[in-house]
Amino acid sequence: MNQSINRSRTVCKIISNRPLVDQVFEIILACPEIVKKVRPGQFINLYCRHSGRLLPRPISVCEVDLRNGHLHLIYAILGKGTEEFSGYKAGETMEIMGPFGNGFNLDSSDGNYLIIGGGVGTPPMVELCKQLKGKKTIVAGFRDNPYLVDRLKQYGDVYITTDNGSAGFKGHVVEFIEQRGLKGTIYACGPAPMLQGIQAYAKKHGLQAYLSLEERMGCGFGACVGCVTKVVADTDTGWRYKKVCKDGPVFDAGEVLFP
Repeated sequence: MNQSINRSRTVCKIISNRPLVDQVFEIILACPEIVKKVRPGQFINLYCRHSGRLLPRPISVCEVDLRNGHLHLIYAILGKGTEEFSGYKAGETMEIMGPFGNGFNLDSSDGNYLIIGGGVGTPPMVELCKQLKGKKTIVAGFRDNPYLVDRLKQYGDVYITTDNGSAGFKGHVVEFIEQRGLKGTIYACGPAPMLQGIQAYAKKHGLQAYLSLEERMGCGFGACVGCVTKVVADTDTGWRYKKVCKDGPVFDAGEVLFP
């Protein structure tokens, strides 16, 4: 269910902003009012200071600290905007908006979960794992350098995969879960090819699965229609569009139509 959308920016103090591994940073912001509203799987819009970068950068919530009112966000340097963020210092401020989107369904299983993250799709799994009650098997896939492993280990059994074999299983997360025959209600976030493989795995084994889609967004709250995805529908074509930012980013795996 969508929460009411707050489209006004909030100025937050930066508590810290540090690299976790090469090109991946964690920024912690003091924003107690926003933290109270966040649900696992939602995202925050971050705004650049540079006048030429008007569009926000949507970043999934990694973790919330309710006691201190702190919001943990993890981002990879992928362009000029995130490169700018990496230069922000503790004690400075930045403008944010949110939280946005529909998060994960926390009441959808018998208590046995298979949590799967790929690359920068791994951070939102931290708050999800914190709030899910039950047995959690967590598989996190990376190109090379893993991160957040110690945090995830607080909540379940963690397995790591890397493309180059530098840590854990050499290969992709879908290969790993197929090899191990892992089962449970699936919650996954990561690149589209990974999610498509997980969708097929869930269908093959009759598993309930929820996928958090990664998509380029303009506004982040459904006004620009720049982040649509095809879903199954009872129409002449058999499909219709939904907005990833507003209707998602989390969807039931059975309704998503990948290209």
